[in-house]
Amino acid sequence: MFIDSARITVIAGRGGNGCVSFRREKYVPRGGPNGGDGGRGGSVIFRVEEGHNTLLHIHHRRVVRAGRGQHGQGSNKTGASGKDLVVPVPPGTVVRNAATGEVLGDLVEPGQELVVARGGRGGRGNARFATSTNRAPRHAEEGAPGEELELELELKLLADVGLVGLPNAGKSTLLSRLSAARPKVASYPFTTLEPHLGVVRIPGSSFGTLVMADIPGLIEGAHQGAGLGHQFLRHVERCRVLAHLVDLSDEQPMERRVEAILGELEAYDPELARRSWILVGTKADAVDSAARREIMEELEALARTCGVDSVTISAATGEGLDELVHRLAGMVEEEKGKT
Repeated sequence: MFIDSARITVIAGRGGNGCVSFRREKYVPRGGPNGGDGGRGGSVIFRVEEGHNTLLHIHHRRVVRAGRGQHGQGSNKTGASGKDLVVPVPPGTVVRNAATGEVLGDLVEPGQELVVARGGRGGRGNARFATSTNRAPRHAEEGAPGEELELELELKLLADVGLVGLPNAGKSTLLSRLSAARPKVASYPFTTLEPHLGVVRIPGSSFGTLVMADIPGLIEGAHQGAGLGHQFLRHVERCRVLAHLVDLSDEQPMERRVEAILGELEAYDPELARRSWILVGTKADAVDSAARREIMEELEALARTCGVDSVTISAATGEGLDELVHRLAGMVEEEKGKT
C-alpha cells in the first residue's frame, strides 16, 4: 500500500530527577552532599533511509516516544541518558508542525537527520547547590519534560522524469515497458491509483539510468480536488523534467487535452508551468494509417506552439522508445547542470 502522508505525535523523553544524598563513610565526619544529576531524556530523530519508499510504517503509529533519563544517584553518579528514538523516513519527506504549518525540515539525502523533538534536561542533584553558607542542601531539581509536537509528514517522490497526462494516456504501459516496474495496466481510465517508480536504463550507456515516476491520471479541476490526481500533484514537484503523454488514437482535440493538464499544473504551482517538458504522442500503433500523417503533423505543430520538442512512440511495438529515453536523458543532464 502506498501511503504518502501521515500525522503523528512525537514525545521526547523526560529528564531524570536529581538526587538528594549525603556522603556516609566511616572516619569522614560531615561528608557533605553527593547527589548526582539526572540523565537527559532521549530525542526523537527522523533519518532518511533508502529502503523505505512510503510512509506506511508511520501511518499506523499515532504516538512515538523516546526513552526518559534515569534519576541521579548518590556518590555523585549521574543517571543514564534516555535512548534516542530514530524513525526511518523515505527520501523526499517534508516534515511540518501540524499546529502552525511551519516546515521543520525537507529530508532528501540518504542519511540526513532531523531532530524533531529534543529530550528534557536532567535535574541537578543536591551536590550542585552546596555553597559556603549552605553546606548541606536538601533539595534537588526535577527533570525537565521533553518536547512534544504533533507533526504532519508528506512524501514527495524523487524522480528524474515524471509522466503526466490524462487518464489512459499510456503512462503505466510506458513505464512497464522501459523498466522493471509493474503498475496495473488496463484499457479503462484511472487504472493507476498510486504513483510508481521505475529505473530506466539509457540505451548505449553501460551504467546510465533514469528514475521515472508514473503520476496517476489528472483531469480538469484536479488542483481543486476533482478525480484522483489532486492526491498526487505534489509528486510532480520533485521531478526534474516532465513527459506529457497524449493519446494519438483519442478523437478529442489534442490541443485541448494538453492545455487541460498544463492548466492544472500551473494552478497547483506556477513553478511547474516553467518546468522543462517534452510532448510525447503515444499509441502510434493504434492510429489509422490513412490519418497517421495528419496526426503527426498536428502533434509537431502543437509542440512548436508550446516551444517544446515532440516524439512519437508505441509502447506495444517499441517504436520511438530509444529516442524518447535519449531525449529525456539529455534534458535531465541539462537540468542538473543548472543546479
